[in-house]
Amino acid sequence: MSNLSEVYDIQWFPGHMAKTRRVMKSNLKLVDAVVEILDARIPYSSSNPEMDYLVGGKPRLVLLNKSDAADETVNSMWIDYYKRKGVSVLATDCRSGRNVKKFSASLNELLKDDIEKWNTKGMAGRPIRIMIVGIPNVGKSSFINSLAGSKRAKVEDRPGVTRGKQWVSLDNNMELLDMPGVLWPKFEDKRVGERLAFTGAVKDQIMDTEYLACRLLEMLRESYNEALCERYKIETDDIPDNDDESAGCVVGFEILERIGAKRGFKIKGGDIDTERAAIMVLDEFRGGKIGRFSLERPSDITR
Repeated sequence: MSNLSEVYDIQWFPGHMAKTRRVMKSNLKLVDAVVEILDARIPYSSSNPEMDYLVGGKPRLVLLNKSDAADETVNSMWIDYYKRKGVSVLATDCRSGRNVKKFSASLNELLKDDIEKWNTKGMAGRPIRIMIVGIPNVGKSSFINSLAGSKRAKVEDRPGVTRGKQWVSLDNNMELLDMPGVLWPKFEDKRVGERLAFTGAVKDQIMDTEYLACRLLEMLRESYNEALCERYKIETDDIPDNDDESAGCVVGFEILERIGAKRGFKIKGGDIDTERAAIMVLDEFRGGKIGRFSLERPSDITR
């Protein structure tokens, strides 16, 4: 494992994402509202700081997706945060179907003034057209498929699958414009890039997987140690906190080794296969198997 003394400086902005920004701007005139899908575990980090510029004055609905994988108490904090800002918000989860059926009502409430104007002008029944935006791997395609009741959008648990815009018609007189996932040119806060990597928004191929897992384990130990220990049947109380940043992820690596040993991940010579353990930890976190964890709270916001 790399002995890194500071947070990884993760940058990821492939060419197709730059194109998507241009396509998004040019297609805004075709829609009535923008729905921004965020990862409920990292609403701050998964919210594109360019979104205000990109969507302009269009009405916007924020969806805190994958909410069943996030801490329920922290979900409520984020809902209160957006409501205080005057932003429409809904916590959803495509796997369980949580609040997916409330989407239509939330959107109609958001656009009620526009709908009244359409009715007054004799345009009753006019389709509502919505642009769906969000960074890679927040569940845009899964959400659209939940609404449509069929697999109309390609779904894979990796970033960059939806490469081109696609229209999806729903039975409730709505038309959705699904845009490819867009990251931004530079992560001003290195920890934002790190949290995006935890959730799979950044391709694993460009990452040091063991380092990433160690950093994640250190965060989980700090806020959710009981659930972490319960999942992997380990103890961490005897691991001293590391106050020496130059030493790298010493605490996280110790936890990773204990997890690998408990799961029987060994390599030739009897050493722990920490790479295999790291892949498992990241996969289980992303799949919500370790527990319901939120990696940031409204108080963490710096922009």
